Order: sequence, then structure tokens, then C-alpha cells
Amino acid sequence: MKHEEIQIRSLHKIEELEEVRQLESDIWGGEDSVPTHQTITAVKNGGLVLGAYAGERLVAFQYSFPGFNGTSVYLCSHILATDPAFRSRGIGEKLKWAQREEARKLGYSLITWTYDPLESINGYLNIAKLGGACSTYIENCYGEMEDLLNKGIASDRFLVEWRIAEEQTDRGPEIGLDVLLDQSLLRWERNGAGQPVPSAVLPVPEEKMVFVAVPKDYRTIRETDLEAAIQWRMATRQVFQDLFRQGWQVTDFKKNSQADVPVQFYVLSKQVR
Repeated sequence: MKHEEIQIRSLHKIEELEEVRQLESDIWGGEDSVPTHQTITAVKNGGLVLGAYAGERLVAFQYSFPGFNGTSVYLCSHILATDPAFRSRGIGEKLKWAQREEARKLGYSLITWTYDPLESINGYLNIAKLGGACSTYIENCYGEMEDLLNKGIASDRFLVEWRIAEEQTDRGPEIGLDVLLDQSLLRWERNGAGQPVPSAVLPVPEEKMVFVAVPKDYRTIRETDLEAAIQWRMATRQVFQDLFRQGWQVTDFKKNSQADVPVQFYVLSKQVR
């Protein structure tokens, strides 16, 4: 079956933003959906809401609002969501590139957002494809969340910085799977249920790059083996917090297509002080 062509446009009308609120409710549950009076106020004051449409149907959206850190203004990319029936079509990536262009028109040079570092699909998009970087780990960022996707586990997040005024540069050399497996600081093994779980943390070597393994399919682990999911959360929290304190920065993400290896890899480089 041929997929419908996806059109992306900036949204400003109450009716459009109510569609956004409804789609968010369908995906995460209605209790915490962003109210329309909030999104329209943001749009009128330097914010941005983008909608992805298949024909007349809204199938994905992205919502951002302005941020200020005391010295500079940037765009806070708060929510990106896709209808489950339209996932795995690259719509999220299209929304992010459209966000970049619209943010540039508004005068922004930096976009920030948070995401769960254990969601490897998002890691690949945010770091490898878009060219974002991360050196900030926020422990239990949103507290105990009760939505359909996050219930039961601490809401740890990476804070991504996407410098959109700069052209994307080469993310680094190709690295063989054998090297990634051999040199990953976080080791793993399979538990009695066959799920991958972290088993040990190695010392940081004197190298220009280090690698950290994370599960390929954390969502399935979380849904079927909560204990294993919590083990991954706590082990990666320790590793990333230690690395960031030592001046390392996430600069790339390496996918692994080998079916019998259930992990992917973050690549970290030492920041220049």
C-alpha cells in the first residue's frame, strides 16, 4: 500500500491546536496533555507548533516555546509525537528539520530538548542524524510520571543542544561492531528471561573517544521486565553522570544491525576547555 505524502506546516489557529491536543491525549493519555490556551499563547510569543498531515489528517506534531538562561534566548523543543499508525516513516526527522528552518526564521541559533537516553531510536535521530550533542544528564527530570509510556521508572533525561546556526559536520569515523563491543564502558549479559542487562562498568581509558552500550529496544524491556529496565536506568545514570563530570560529551550514536547483539552505542568525546 502506497503511503500518503506527508505535508508539514506551522500551526496558528485554535482549531488546529485543538487537533494537536487531541493527538497528544490519544498517545500519552489526556491527564497531562498541554492545553490549547497554552500552545496558542506560545505561538503568539516566539513559540512554534508544527503539524504533519497525511491529507487532512494530523498524524504528528512538534511543540516548542522560548527559553532564556539569563544571557541568551533559545527555543525549547518540548514535545514531538507521532500517531502509532504512522511511525517508522521518518516523520519525526522531517518535523525536526522543519523546526530548524522555522526557528532560524524566528532568529534562534540554539534549540534544546530532553529525551530518555535509553530510547535508542531517539538517540540515533537526535545525535547521529540531526547532529545534536549532550553533556547534561538530568536525574528524574519530570518526577514520577504516570503516563502510558513512562509509568514505573525514573524519568532521567539527556539535555540535547542543537546549534542550528552552524552547518552539520561529519560526526566521526566508522567504528566496527567488534571495537564497540570490546571497548564499551558498560558491559552487559542476558538474564534468566533472556533480556540484556548491565553487568559491569569499566574504568575510563586514556582515549579520545569512549563508548557506552544501551539496549536496542528499551521499550519492550520496560513493558516485559521492569527490574531489567530499572537496572539499565541506574547503570547508565552512573556512567553518564561520571563521564559528564569528567568533561566528556555525547557526540555520536552508532546503530548495530546484527540481530543477536541487542545493544546500540553512544560515542563520547572529550570537550575542549
